[in-house]
Amino acid sequence: MSLTQLTTRAQLGINAPQVRVEVHISSGLPAFTVVGLPETAVREARDRVRSAIINSGFEFPARRITVNLAPADLPKEGGRYDLPIALGILAASNQTDISKISAAACFGELALSGECRKISGLLPSLIASREAGQDVVIPCRNQSEAMLVRDLKINLASSLARLCAGLNAGDELPSIKADPRTHQPDYKVDLGDVRGQHQAKRALEIAAAGGHHMLMMGPPGTGKSMLACRLNTVLPPMSEDEAMSLAAIRSLCQQTVVPETWLERPFQSPHHTVSGVSLVGGGSQPKPGEISLAHNGVLFLDELTEFRRGVVEVLREPLETGQIHISRASQKAIFPARFQLIAAMNPCPGGCDSIQSCDCSPEQLNRYRNKLSAPLLDRIDIQIELARLRHEQLIGSENHNAESSSQVRKRVGSARKLQLLRQGCLNANLGNRELPEICRLDSASERMLVRAIEKLGLSARSYHKLLRLARTIADLAPEQHIREAHVAEAISYRQQDRRRK
Repeated sequence: MSLTQLTTRAQLGINAPQVRVEVHISSGLPAFTVVGLPETAVREARDRVRSAIINSGFEFPARRITVNLAPADLPKEGGRYDLPIALGILAASNQTDISKISAAACFGELALSGECRKISGLLPSLIASREAGQDVVIPCRNQSEAMLVRDLKINLASSLARLCAGLNAGDELPSIKADPRTHQPDYKVDLGDVRGQHQAKRALEIAAAGGHHMLMMGPPGTGKSMLACRLNTVLPPMSEDEAMSLAAIRSLCQQTVVPETWLERPFQSPHHTVSGVSLVGGGSQPKPGEISLAHNGVLFLDELTEFRRGVVEVLREPLETGQIHISRASQKAIFPARFQLIAAMNPCPGGCDSIQSCDCSPEQLNRYRNKLSAPLLDRIDIQIELARLRHEQLIGSENHNAESSSQVRKRVGSARKLQLLRQGCLNANLGNRELPEICRLDSASERMLVRAIEKLGLSARSYHKLLRLARTIADLAPEQHIREAHVAEAISYRQQDRRRK
């Protein structure tokens, strides 16, 4: 009788808890049993592993084989357990020596020929292994995303036969070193392409500088979508930590992480027919949704009022907390969702130029307004209305002197650095406890804000958002203290509050 143990990691949301693969070979009638709450794909590993061992030139033991995946109460899914199970069987039957990798985390799905296939959702496991000080053994086809993880020894396995041959001969296994790329993003669009709409451009710059959510309302053809699609071009590239967090989410969604562009901020623009599960994530085995794929980037909801109300309302908690909790009968998962919401809508169902010249009936307008709840609008920092451009703005030459994205990006980057040095986060993410100290007002500014609260009937949340917005405007100046002009400009970006009042 023989007992062998190896280590791997499971996939549980964005986390990767350690799993110990215990293989026991004993006398008795030939049998192959996998226990430890395996899903269908894991139970089917028995047939894959048997064929892979035989086709790799080894003998499959004709005895009783028991594989335990501990802890027993953690659900196991996917083909990542094939390689450690096969190595455990070969080690327990004295056909290979695994002493060199006994402490390493092993991952890999096996083909019937013994070749190691690429597995999905590997990046969170690599990050967890690095934090635990573990080496890893992964399939060769996963090396492109593995090269993003610094300070981790990564051994490659092209097939079961080659891996065992190297282990038995005592050779060094093929390995790679981290090589994260730092190419600057190459944008195909520019803010200078947008004609007119100077207030909207200013609001977009403020939103980018402080990480604020933004709603643009205006008739069709006023440039709402153009502005939203150019927000990424004025945002600074992600740091390596931010990029790694997003890459882990993309890995769970089986999206290829391209090293050359992994520092680019994401821009997700789901269609208005999207379901709630697709938007925030879910499923019987929880997977990330659009809001998590937009982590550290932009989520653009065009034609906001065309989304089903129940779908849009699920954004309330993520907008506040920066994460989404998904609970299912079998497991719970928490995915990061610190995105920047940019939304666009028409002023009325008919797409009129403005609410004053609208031909829609009061009933139609009320039904249209009720598609968006007050609590949801309360969470959006900047709410502006765009006017239709005049003919001379469309055909004139004033746009030749318009600022480019690179010019605006410099100011945005400077303001963000100031915020990170001062409080360690962007102004939009400031906690209520820090507001009195960081967003301190002089007497004139405080009187103006009190009048605005009374006139517009603002909630406590809107009051705090105005403070954060004024702080960002001051940071762009840049000025150390919030002035009356900064508060006045912040109030001017709450046009939806005036309409509701």
